[in-house]
Amino acid sequence: MARSRNDSPALRIAEASERMLAEIRPLDVEKVALRKALGRVLAEDITATVTMPPWSNSSMDGYAVRSADITPVMTGQKVKLRVIGTIAAGDFAKKPIKRGEAMRIMTGAPVPDGADSVIRKEDTDEGTEKVEVRDARDVWKNIRPAGEDYQRGDVLAKRGFPLKPALLGVLASTGVKEVKAFKRPRVAIVSSGDELVEIDDFDQVEKGRRIVSTNSYTLEALTRVAGGIPVDLGIAADTKASLRRKLEAAEGSDLILTSAGVSVGDVDHTRAVFEELGGELKFWKVKMRPGAPLAFGVLKGSPWIGVSGNPVSAMVSFEVFVRPVLRKMQGYAALFRRTVTVTLEEEIKIAAKLTHFLRAIVTRAPDGSFSARLTGIQSSAALTSMAKANALLIVPETSARVAKGSKLNALMLDQTLDETSAFSL
Repeated sequence: MARSRNDSPALRIAEASERMLAEIRPLDVEKVALRKALGRVLAEDITATVTMPPWSNSSMDGYAVRSADITPVMTGQKVKLRVIGTIAAGDFAKKPIKRGEAMRIMTGAPVPDGADSVIRKEDTDEGTEKVEVRDARDVWKNIRPAGEDYQRGDVLAKRGFPLKPALLGVLASTGVKEVKAFKRPRVAIVSSGDELVEIDDFDQVEKGRRIVSTNSYTLEALTRVAGGIPVDLGIAADTKASLRRKLEAAEGSDLILTSAGVSVGDVDHTRAVFEELGGELKFWKVKMRPGAPLAFGVLKGSPWIGVSGNPVSAMVSFEVFVRPVLRKMQGYAALFRRTVTVTLEEEIKIAAKLTHFLRAIVTRAPDGSFSARLTGIQSSAALTSMAKANALLIVPETSARVAKGSKLNALMLDQTLDETSAFSL
């Protein structure tokens, strides 16, 4: 007897992710002005065309001197040097420093030939014709050598990595005006459900008749954070006709992302409409909670991911599956968030034999170790549990009970933490 599509076996998380990513290719490359390239992923390596800094320069306001002239200060002797000029940032000395001479120098100014130390001005009497050096603590110091930052020919930025603020400055310093970057994916977002309204219809919520489509906000925000360009197509009613109009409007997007309608309820029409429109369903259902109803396919060249309508389920599925897809489209070298090993601050129990992603707060101890506690109620409808969390605690399906003090992995959501490690289950 043939297996119906509702009886398709649920995939393990790693297999589902691998099958998704196998269908995804990086988007085309375009040239982007450097000032507009923040957050864009490079499609090329960039090498330095100059050496930076191009000359040795002072890291202090003070006096450029010869170390041999000021070492007597170490034994308590008084040393006075003749001031033969002043070098401001952007100026160059017209002659070298000789024995018994000094030049006033500003931070960033080129160090004159003959000088090997810069004495900060507070260690002198700040003289203009002659200067008395009162402390020799800066012998051989306060000079930044030419090429300290980078040398011509050094690789400054690599393909597959995003442009961050400091890197923009580095590239500007070597004369880069524009970069080759992968295009940002356009993501068509559709929420569905007769119970949902837009926030402008909040009076329906106050009357106890409807709820706001929070997925419209969370999925759009997650898409932006992941580098995508969200295109909100609004709310679809629980009818095939309404869903058909939304999916037809989404055709041509780099990714179609829908929430709700992918389970087996009487009004869960999304998969059926997707296939009626010529979509190729690759799989649905994953062995995880929350987020087990998860569909993936391709509609006329556009990948489609259908996540659960439950607010937390939608966000968890996005983090585990959608975010890596968007990163691959953008050419990222690293697709997955970081996982860390944590020590549980409380006992954890799970019922179903599924991999669970529990909302948690991970803290770092002074010794660098991590501990985790749950954010409270773990209902897939309790969106506040995600708002409080900085991590998803991964509980394997084989662990029905995990004792306090045990070790588990946590998928870090905090954007300030390192994201270069691979996520594996």
